[in-house]
Amino acid sequence: MPRERLEKIIDNFKVRFERRKLKEELNKMRPLAEIAAKLNERYFSGKLKINSIEYATDQNSRFGCCNRRDATIRVSHRLSRMPEWVRNYVIIHEMAHLVEPNHGPAFWNIVSRYELAERAKGYLIAVGLDSENEQDLENP
Repeated sequence: MPRERLEKIIDNFKVRFERRKLKEELNKMRPLAEIAAKLNERYFSGKLKINSIEYATDQNSRFGCCNRRDATIRVSHRLSRMPEWVRNYVIIHEMAHLVEPNHGPAFWNIVSRYELAERAKGYLIAVGLDSENEQDLENP
């Protein structure tokens, strides 16, 4: 095997191991399940069932995603470096998808119950979202 190819493979493994380690550390240090439980109580009267919520290190074009079928939420590791109120906004945004799958008026009515929603959207746009993700955060 050529040396260049071997070095690429090794570098790829290093990146994967570093991401896995970061993900494990973040999920231990900042237990998102506890945060989501508090937000669930406050904004959803504790009615949502979330099977898992965790940081993801392979999520670079979005700040969060929700799988409604299995009630799982993944949050970008980049949010761990942002203010808590921004992270909470993204979690509430994803939790709202458990109630409303699309970004229609009913969805935004749920999200807007978070008093810092507009401020958090502005913050996320300011840190450089691309146009596809801006649509995800803007009211229709």
